[in-house]
Amino acid sequence: MAKKQVSRTFDDVLSTLGTQRFDVAPAPEGAKRNAKAVKVSKYGVAAEIAPAPDGTVQILARPGFVLNGEIARILDRGYQKFIKTAKLEIPATADHLRAIHHFSEELNEAAGAKTLYNESLGAVSDVYVYDRVKGRVTK
Repeated sequence: MAKKQVSRTFDDVLSTLGTQRFDVAPAPEGAKRNAKAVKVSKYGVAAEIAPAPDGTVQILARPGFVLNGEIARILDRGYQKFIKTAKLEIPATADHLRAIHHFSEELNEAAGAKTLYNESLGAVSDVYVYDRVKGRVTK
């Protein structure tokens, strides 16, 4: 039998995250930012959340390791995962991926969000680049 999903309000999620020793701070300014957006961080990993129109939590920036103050994305090239920001790209270590996975699980549990099967297995990449054909444009 499926477990009943509990939807929590944004304020409830913030108080839960505070009791679980997450650092909660106003999110930096940028395009498509909500005035009430906050940056939550723990284990060297951060995400940005904001209140959704229905009062629940909306994730603005997925969880990622923090490099030089910027939330990095996981890039999967098939043979290895990398952590990438606008200016920096480094190979992801097992510790990086473990921290991102642990952070994501705690954030989803606090927000009452669904956890998909593939997410429960480990850190999910933001970008997959497997194609090694010369001259092919990739992001």
